[in-house]
Amino acid sequence: MRRRKEIIMVFYLYMLVTIMDFLLTSGIIPTSSEVYQYFTGVHLGLISATFWCLLLNGFVGFQFAEDGTPLSLWSIRISSFVVFGAVSFLSIATFQGMGPFDRMKPVALWIAFFIFNGAAVLIYVILQIVLVVNTLDDRWPLGDIVFGIAFFAVGQMILYVFSLDICNFAKHYIDGLFFGTIATLLSVMMVYKYWDSITKEDLEFSVGSKQNVWEVKELLGEDEMAGGGLYGQQQQQQAHHGFGPGPYGPTNHYEY
Repeated sequence: MRRRKEIIMVFYLYMLVTIMDFLLTSGIIPTSSEVYQYFTGVHLGLISATFWCLLLNGFVGFQFAEDGTPLSLWSIRISSFVVFGAVSFLSIATFQGMGPFDRMKPVALWIAFFIFNGAAVLIYVILQIVLVVNTLDDRWPLGDIVFGIAFFAVGQMILYVFSLDICNFAKHYIDGLFFGTIATLLSVMMVYKYWDSITKEDLEFSVGSKQNVWEVKELLGEDEMAGGGLYGQQQQQQAHHGFGPGPYGPTNHYEY
């Protein structure tokens, strides 16, 4: 399975989400600013686009479209952009109270952010479990999925349930956002770890590259045993050309 181009889009989107997190939570863009709600809308749109892109990557392994082809890549790019635009518009319209959207009752935005994103994660996990069980002999990738779910769930609980308690306990020096962000990062790392474990990419930073190294060493060991080793071959070549020790002791070219 080769899905490098598809999965890298998830990490690009996550990078943009992290940048927007930094701008909004660090105070660089203050909440009193007029552009704050627009940046927040873009932020929510990027989050939903990231979940959608991850979901589509879950279908890539089933080869509905050949991975790496323009059909596979552009279908993910265009649909992710549509999701980004739709959620961003919905967020901004809710914040400004446009038309039927009410900022005091953001039902549509709540459904888009929590139900839609949660369903995307759930479907992705189910697809990957089915993929591993039905197509792979190795069951270790299931552990990556379990750890990824655990980190993500812990991060969401810290962020939405225990954030205030952490803030009060730490005397307002830190809150649940810090620990929630770390847990979310760990879940994204497990997504990469899972992807790396089910692919056969020869990457420089591949997690499973050590196995390939040992395979090379085994091949070298077999070659050395068959040919007497590299040192033995060098000695044979030197003896053949009259250098080094021969079969009856050292060779002297200056004896007359």
